[in-house]
Amino acid sequence: MFLHLKEPALIFFLFPILLLAALIDIRQRRIPNALTLPVIAVGMIYWSYLIGLDGFMHSTGGLLLGFAFLLPVYLFGGMGAGDVKLMGAVGSILGPQGVFIAFLYSAIVGGVYALFVLARSRVLMQTAGRYGFMLRGYLVTGQLTYLSPSAEEKLPPLCYGVAISLGTILSVLRPL
Repeated sequence: MFLHLKEPALIFFLFPILLLAALIDIRQRRIPNALTLPVIAVGMIYWSYLIGLDGFMHSTGGLLLGFAFLLPVYLFGGMGAGDVKLMGAVGSILGPQGVFIAFLYSAIVGGVYALFVLARSRVLMQTAGRYGFMLRGYLVTGQLTYLSPSAEEKLPPLCYGVAISLGTILSVLRPL
């Protein structure tokens, strides 16, 4: 059963939480459980109260799907657990269909954000230059030699909570 997710109560609750999560992630490089776990509880209670068992299943399905999208990235060290829990919290509010769209928007926003951060830190240009040098070496000698990145090419940290927050807000505001 598809539930209509453009309810003002959810938007007025979720948007400030997402903005707070983004600010905390920028300042502290983490998203605390004290923020995400109550949102999960509110989502499950809200939908259960509103629709009963179907609402509970809707919220739980969104929570699990939100976790599932980012858990592999977390397990391989690509992001923090707070990001995974934030996406799960979004899922508990928006349900499976809503968290799927929010995840897609967050991935697009996250990609643009990552390129911006890389360009700003000059890592993108350094990496492009290194790969260009490897390509020139291959064209001249016929041998492909990998040049490892220098210490200066260390990737800057990304606050993915920002991408989740902005992507979710954009997904909820999109026209139906």
